[in-house]
Amino acid sequence: QVQLVESGGGLVQAGGSLRLSCEASGRTFSSYGMGWFRRAPGKEREFVAAINWSGSRTYYADSVKGRFIISRDNAKNTVYLQMNSLKPEDTAVYYCAAGTPSIATMALMRGYDYWGQGTQVTVSS
Repeated sequence: QVQLVESGGGLVQAGGSLRLSCEASGRTFSSYGMGWFRRAPGKEREFVAAINWSGSRTYYADSVKGRFIISRDNAKNTVYLQMNSLKPEDTAVYYCAAGTPSIATMALMRGYDYWGQGTQVTVSS
């Protein structure tokens, strides 16, 4: 069992930056792939970024590529999402997830078994 707790959300102006953190419980964190998803008001949850167990491979949605960076520190059981050049359309609840996704399921919710409670990110124009 893995418990995930996100932090770092908040209100920021367009063009600003935020760094989200997701701390995992348990001693098997380094064996999991980690992902970030988000759900904007009135929309379904969508993939944002993912990173494999070692941090050697990262994946991004086209909408955030070049602006967001996902990273992990296995010694701290934590995955990060650095969000730069934020836009109002980035406003959403951001969720981190843990699992053992394949390349085919890295960007799909069904690739993950454990989810955090979410943290709100609001970008004002």
